[in-house]
Amino acid sequence: MRHVSALFLASLAAIASASTTCSADSKCPESAPCCYSGVCGVGSSCLGSCDPLMSYSLDSCTPEAICKNQTYSFSNLDDSVAWDQYLGNASQYEWSWSGYPKVENSSLMLTMPNQTTGSLMTLNHYIWYGKVSAKIKSSRGGGVITGFILMSDVKDEIDFEFVGYNLSSVQTDFYFQGVENYTNEVNAAVSTGNTYDTWHTYTIDWSPERLEWLVDGTVMRTLTKNSTYNATSGIYMYPQTPSRLQMSLWPSGLSTESTGTIEWGGGLVNWTSADMEKYGYYYALFKDITVECYNPPEGTTIKGDVSYVYTSDTGLSDQILVSGNSTVLYNLEDTGLNMTAGKQETASSSSSGSSESSGSSTSTSFSAGTTTSGAASSSYSDRVMQGSVLAAVGAAFFFSLF
Repeated sequence: MRHVSALFLASLAAIASASTTCSADSKCPESAPCCYSGVCGVGSSCLGSCDPLMSYSLDSCTPEAICKNQTYSFSNLDDSVAWDQYLGNASQYEWSWSGYPKVENSSLMLTMPNQTTGSLMTLNHYIWYGKVSAKIKSSRGGGVITGFILMSDVKDEIDFEFVGYNLSSVQTDFYFQGVENYTNEVNAAVSTGNTYDTWHTYTIDWSPERLEWLVDGTVMRTLTKNSTYNATSGIYMYPQTPSRLQMSLWPSGLSTESTGTIEWGGGLVNWTSADMEKYGYYYALFKDITVECYNPPEGTTIKGDVSYVYTSDTGLSDQILVSGNSTVLYNLEDTGLNMTAGKQETASSSSSGSSESSGSSTSTSFSAGTTTSGAASSSYSDRVMQGSVLAAVGAAFFFSLF
């Protein structure tokens, strides 16, 4: 992804309220130990997308929920939860979301209303090699990007990205630990119709030695691990760490974006386009999502069947453990360092602790036994209004970092 990944959509609230930044050279403090999108925090910051290499310690982030073979359909959003209310129980909620998802005709519809940053739906079970497929109808228009990607917590990434001005092909891409190399981008043409009007099946087939991108069952691109070897570092710059499936709709064409990103996406978003006039939003559709899990790489240490855990700061596949460790926080003030600290706190002391913690990514506390739908219980129009304000605040802070 270019400059701003789809993860930005899910991290606006954390970015807007936090103050301590993190990087490989400046790790988070123990008081706010989890590095999430470049900002230190607790709670939601310690769950999916928490970067263990930039956090206070490797165990600051929660363990990652293990892969699950599954076919997903969308008749409703009951098995999903707002990203900032998810506590890490992937058995309770298969998906977490931000923005404005809907269900239309048994398909997941991700929307991007006027002047917003769109929508993101993330699978809460990680995939450590496997085959992932979905039928997709992309959005359209310059500056409008539809994403179907695998993203790891250390920023290994495998992409199908639909750049809205080009409806005849989809862009394939990969990254290793967030290292930007745009020469990795290769277009794959669809054989019939286009990406907006016609359902096509897009598949990522990812194994320890080979990666393939398929469209309608035809292999469009193959990458071998051996071809990614960097003789200088002695490292294979190949996506190799547990990753989550992310489906997104986001704007590359914001005036606050870099010139290169705006040009890549086909210019600025037209907020008065025919789709905006007719529907009130841009949209993309997803259905028939399947996940087939492959076995961990040969030689992997296996001590359970619950989660994946990083055991060194190399961020490489040979340092990942399959464990029996829980993935669930007791509440959104806990961290991977003490995942049940909230059990010993009263509701009042939890509230006080949240307001006093400068690194906290949220001021709301939920216990592990609580079922809450948050913004999902609001009307769609309410979420659009709330999200527009949040997007404006978050975007202003985010772009000030670059």
